[in-house]
Amino acid sequence: MSTVGVIGLGHMGRGMALALQHDGWAVVGTDASPAARQALAGERMAVVDSITEVAARADVIVLSLPTAAVVTQVITGKDGLLAAGRPGQLVIDTSTSHPDTTRVLAGLLAGAGMALIDAPVSGSPKAALAGQLTMLLGGDAADLARAEPVLVTLSAKRVRVGGVGAGHVAKIANNLLCAAHLIAAGEVAQLADRAGVDMAQLLEGINAGSGRSGVTQTNFPTWILNNAFDSGFTMKLMRKDVRLAAELVGQAGLDLPLTAEVARLWEESAESIDDGEDFNRIVELGRDHQPD
Repeated sequence: MSTVGVIGLGHMGRGMALALQHDGWAVVGTDASPAARQALAGERMAVVDSITEVAARADVIVLSLPTAAVVTQVITGKDGLLAAGRPGQLVIDTSTSHPDTTRVLAGLLAGAGMALIDAPVSGSPKAALAGQLTMLLGGDAADLARAEPVLVTLSAKRVRVGGVGAGHVAKIANNLLCAAHLIAAGEVAQLADRAGVDMAQLLEGINAGSGRSGVTQTNFPTWILNNAFDSGFTMKLMRKDVRLAAELVGQAGLDLPLTAEVARLWEESAESIDDGEDFNRIVELGRDHQPD
């Protein structure tokens, strides 16, 4: 099997690296954080200190990074993939990034004989470790075919939505809907409490009807009703994704009032919910300000 490099060994990148290793791939990983590198070195994985070392050993390179700016730095920086890579290498960006950034970077890599596909993921760190993620794919059909063996290891569901950048458009749209559904379901939870109806029982009814969503079917029973709030995805990351959605809407010249309101609520929630909190905490927005 080819060697797969993983750049970014946080919650999701760590899970993906381990899933690849468990499936028999040779894996080499790196992260800007020494602690993240050390954590995976304890899993008997080849962990190196630099992108240059990953590029020297890997045929396929998976990126799991927090922002479009970090993805850009990893590819175009002084010791990034453009400088250290070689013709024929394939880059799979599983980050949630801006589609315009993705298209620019794909063009730069193509000029160096390399290829990039965007494969942002949906799912928890647990799903990453189990190889059960959902991937929204953007890229050339031939490049996606080359990536398929790696993608099969990492994901249970894969949907190609178009060319390079389309995967990131789809992921931004998905997270915008999730962000809106969480706010709406959080308000429904307040309504249920005031009306004297048990939320778990109400959700059973909603999930049998047309109002159901991933939030009512998964988020509430898994992370909210039990007060676990340990999905592995933070308020900071979702705020970033909602801002990406608002930017995309602005670039398209659209006036979307609901999107604007969702973006406002998520941004203003920083006053009461810290960046490091689980993103499902948004359901608590405004609870302290309701009259008795």
